[in-house]
Order: sequence, then structure tokens, then C-alpha cells
Amino acid sequence: MANNNGRIHVLIASDHPIFRDGLRQVLEAKAGFEPVGRDCGGGEALQIARKLKPDIILLDLAIAPCANREVVTSLASLSSVRTILLSAINDKGQILELLQLGVRGIVSKESPVEVLIRCMRSVMAGQYWVGRDSVDGIVHALRTLTPHPGSQLNANNFGITSRELEIVAAVTVGGSNKGIAKKLSLSEQTVKHHLTNIFDKLGVSGRLELAVFAAHHRLLSQD
Repeated sequence: MANNNGRIHVLIASDHPIFRDGLRQVLEAKAGFEPVGRDCGGGEALQIARKLKPDIILLDLAIAPCANREVVTSLASLSSVRTILLSAINDKGQILELLQLGVRGIVSKESPVEVLIRCMRSVMAGQYWVGRDSVDGIVHALRTLTPHPGSQLNANNFGITSRELEIVAAVTVGGSNKGIAKKLSLSEQTVKHHLTNIFDKLGVSGRLELAVFAAHHRLLSQD
């Protein structure tokens, strides 16, 4: 939820002053957004975010999966702050690792301004945003991080049933509602009902977030 004045407070963290100034001017011209604090470089991001507690931090860093891990993880520990990474990263393995570290959105710096605006609004609504990729494309990459849906299901299942875990397993490999229904001999409406229950129990808001949650918490374990 946005701050008390109804605007989304945004901290800009970039090592390039010209880029910071340009982005600040864009946000100042957009209704509903308010840049906060002194725009900072990547190395100062955590300290200033802790002090100001913005709704969103736009983090402009050339991040590889293992670089700046502490900054990204520490920002994720600030529960009220949502981190959006401005980056040219396209590798889905790297994207998934960043999502698991706590990044809520990844947007290319070459994207139109309106894409960034939609990203910030989506993240504020509790969703994840990954460039222009579809959810199915990201979920497909989870094949390398989670076992096959035929694997044994973990007993520590966060209170979800065996049937719901089967559906989680199918979602992590990109299964559609129709495909899951056919595979499990259920109606699509029943699958939708199970997904609603799963989202509620795990506190996630969509299929991508569910897939990342399943990978992060290892809901599925190998035989």
C-alpha cells in the first residue's frame, strides 16, 4: 500500500547521475508517484532505504547472480520495501535466482517509461514483474530448480493437501488449468478452486509467485 499521502514513494539508486536525474524528472511528472530522499548510488541503497522506508526502490546495478547478493538480500529483508531491478538481464536462470533473493520486478533500462510505471503499480499490488516475459516462460525455467512433478512430495507442506501439492508441481512446470485438469482428471473449475486455496494458504497472489515460492521453500523433493 502507498504511503499516507496516497502516492507511491520511490527511491532511485543508480551509479549514473544523469540517469538518476532523468528518472526522477519522469516520476515527478507522473501522478501517484513521489521520488523520495537524495537519489543515491548502488552502494548507498541499503542504508538510505532503511532510513526512509520507501514503497519501492529502483535499483540500477549491473548484477550477475552472485554479485551484490548481500545488497539485494538485505533490501528484501525490509518488508515494506519492494525492490525493482533496472537491468539488461535476460537469462531466466539469473532472473529466477534474483526473484528468490527477493527482487519483486526486473525491467530493462531500454523499456518505455510506461512499462516501468506498469511494473511499479503491479509490484505495489503484490505481483511480480519480469520484463515482457510471460509467466509461462518463467515457470518453464523452474524445471532446472525443481524436480519433476512425479517426484515425492514434501511432508512439510505448509498445510496444503496432497492434491494441492500435485497442482503446485504441475504449475511449476508450466501447466495450464486445462492441462492440469486433464492430467489429474478434474474439471477446470475444480483446479481453479484448488489454486485459490493454495494462494490463500501460501500467501501468494499468482502462478509466478507460487512457482518461485515452491522453488524457494523446496515444496517438492526428489525420490
